[in-house]
Amino acid sequence: MIDESFRLTPLDVRRQHFDNAMRGYDKAQVDAFRERVADEMEDLTRRIQDLESKARGFHEQLRAFRERDKALNDALVSAQQLRSEMREQAERESQLILREAKAEGDRLVEAARSEARRIAADLEGLDRSRRAYILQLRQLAERQLAELDAAAAAPSPVLASLALHGEDAAPTKTHHPTPAWLDSLVKE
Repeated sequence: MIDESFRLTPLDVRRQHFDNAMRGYDKAQVDAFRERVADEMEDLTRRIQDLESKARGFHEQLRAFRERDKALNDALVSAQQLRSEMREQAERESQLILREAKAEGDRLVEAARSEARRIAADLEGLDRSRRAYILQLRQLAERQLAELDAAAAAPSPVLASLALHGEDAAPTKTHHPTPAWLDSLVKE
C-alpha cells in the first residue's frame, strides 16, 4: 500500500541531489536515470490525470443516466397512474352516459305511449262522431222519406184545383224510386 503523505513529483526527482561518496555511483548515469524517471513520472502523471478526467466524465454520465432512469421510472409510474385514472374516469363516464341514455329512452317510450293513448282517444272520439253523424243523417233521410211518402199519398193540389174547376181528367200517379246513395245511408 502506498503512503499518501509521501508523493514524489517529476520536479522532486529532478531536484533531488545525492552526496558524493567514495565508491559511489557514476554521477552521469544517476543523472540520466533520474531524468528518465522524471520523464516517466510526468507521463504517468499525465495519464493518471487523463484517466481521472475520464473517470469524472464517466461518473457524471453515470449520474445523468441514473437521473434519466429515475425520471423514466417516474414517468412510467405516472403514465400507469394516469392510465388507471383515465380508465376509471372513462368507466364512470360510460356508466353516466348509459344511465342518461336509459332515462332518455324511458322518457321517449313513455312519451310515445302517452301519444299513442291520446291518438287512440282521438280515434275513439272520431268514431263516436262518425256514428253520431251517420245516425243524424239516417234520421234526416228517414224524415225526408216520410215526408216524401206523405207527399206521395196526399192528393195533388193541381188535381184538387182541377176537381174544383170541373175537369174530370185525373193524372196518373207516378212513383219515383229512392236514390241508391240514400238507401245506403238508411241501411247503415
